[in-house]
Amino acid sequence: MTLTVYNTLARRSEPFETVEPGKVRMYCCGITVYDLCHLGHARTCTIWDVVRRYLRWRGFAVEYVQNFTDIDDKILNRARTEGVSMQEISNRYISAYFEDMDRLGVQRADAYPRATDAIDGIQRLVRDLQVKGYAYPSGGDVYYAVRKFSDYGKLSGRDLDNLQAGASGRVDAGDAATSQKRDPLDFALWKAAKPGEPFWESPWGAGRPGWHIECSAMVRDRLGSTIDIHTGGGDLIFPHHENEIAQSEAATGKPLARYWLHNGMVKVGGEKMSKSLGNFITIRDLLDKPTDPMVVRLFILQAHYRKPIDFTDEGLQAAANGWETLKDGLLFGDRFADRLGWSSTEARDLDAEARFIAAADDDFNFTNGLAILFELAKELRKAGNLIVHNGKTAVRAAELEGKWRSLVELSSVLGVVAQPETEAAIASGPSDAEVEELIRQRTAARKAKHFAESDLIRDELQAQGITLIDKPGGVTDWHRT
Repeated sequence: MTLTVYNTLARRSEPFETVEPGKVRMYCCGITVYDLCHLGHARTCTIWDVVRRYLRWRGFAVEYVQNFTDIDDKILNRARTEGVSMQEISNRYISAYFEDMDRLGVQRADAYPRATDAIDGIQRLVRDLQVKGYAYPSGGDVYYAVRKFSDYGKLSGRDLDNLQAGASGRVDAGDAATSQKRDPLDFALWKAAKPGEPFWESPWGAGRPGWHIECSAMVRDRLGSTIDIHTGGGDLIFPHHENEIAQSEAATGKPLARYWLHNGMVKVGGEKMSKSLGNFITIRDLLDKPTDPMVVRLFILQAHYRKPIDFTDEGLQAAANGWETLKDGLLFGDRFADRLGWSSTEARDLDAEARFIAAADDDFNFTNGLAILFELAKELRKAGNLIVHNGKTAVRAAELEGKWRSLVELSSVLGVVAQPETEAAIASGPSDAEVEELIRQRTAARKAKHFAESDLIRDELQAQGITLIDKPGGVTDWHRT
């Protein structure tokens, strides 16, 4: 099956064909670093992390770039409130970003350019647009003349005549009141310096870049005029990505990206996430509850990336239950490989892998792919229970090995990994001798019909990861879970 992706620009699914055969240049609009990352960032970064993993697994050489916006009104306001520099705020939250994403298992991008490190490229791009007649200086600012670009609106489907004034993105009330735009729809490429704010010298005077121009410059400098995939949250389609297209394509005369992919938004309890509503959840708050990072990944992957998802306690619990099933399957080999006498490293469930590929090739439908992983995990869990309770299973050892190896392989594509039980973890619980002694005490309690005491011992062992299996004849087997 051929990989197809839904292209926001074309408004349809299209076969995936790269500019250079076998190579993918991919750019993700990253984080404005003025606060801790929230669930929306978790979804965006996890989804595109999995897309990159999948493309690499399918044999593509992927160059993945994700920027940081480290000059912005929100950052400046935070710095002013705390009485520190803009750079201190940016560095603090960039460090926090990496801590949170590392915990979620999001692999590092190949590059993380910062807007403040791209000033030369930004100024070159603004000059190019001015020379070609798409930009004009005004009172120390430089604006993009939207109506000069005949294709404006082609990504978002918006009609220029119906657009409202002030739709140019991150422009505060003061900017709107004092700007000298020729048209209300024009947006700032370069902003004249304000007292007390950081600035850079430029041909138009001291100032700083506008928001939209940053990504256009970083894409061109890092990946070239035309890339394969441009991604981001659906809230960026307009105006940010629309403006990127206008800037980049006016300057180069080439398409900025072959495919535009956007992930759906995250709601909390049916409401848009907002600090004012008190439903603003940071990644750090969620993981510190604690919530297993793999539960968060599963929650995100249980909905197709283009669909909105609603974060609820029930949804998170469903993901947690699913993780227990998947984890049992992933740890099957660690628990039973020796007992089953596995020896092959080539055994695979090729049918399961083919069905996973068919699902993922349909616009990265990892949700359907995840269902195949659960099938494998449930079969392995069933076999594991039979081995524990009956000492054997009817399924051939080689078949179980194939299912397990494919499950581990496919799970790694999704970034879902179970840590094997370590000696340290086992040592933290009761020793084998202590378990045997407690079982002896439980057996004695049962014979004396002290069932409350018997149940208490069983529950205490269960809480420490010890499962008891009562068999005919008064025999009790046990194993660590």
